[in-house]
Amino acid sequence: MQVKAQAKYLRRGPRKVRRYTELIVGKGVDQARAILAVQVSPACKELARVLESAIANAENNFGIDAEDLHVERAFVDAGMTIPRVKPRARGRADRIRKRTCHVTVVLSDETE
Repeated sequence: MQVKAQAKYLRRGPRKVRRYTELIVGKGVDQARAILAVQVSPACKELARVLESAIANAENNFGIDAEDLHVERAFVDAGMTIPRVKPRARGRADRIRKRTCHVTVVLSDETE
């Protein structure tokens, strides 16, 4: 059975989070937790929260034991971009793009 969790509109660029989703795909839940725990990026904390949410969904909603789960898919989609303006010299302005992302983690209890 597949169980998923999703976090939307995270204030982090999608490229920064995608680097760490590639590390956990195909791993067991305990191994994925350990990988994210030792990374120094703040993006890993947000990804770990989504992983923990998916594990809680599996345990509470479907009664699946966490030891049987592995990360089947984890992907990051681009969210909306919040436009900002930064004043520059001579009355000009530069655009600043505050990017957001949607993180989805899909867990499965079937063996590959």
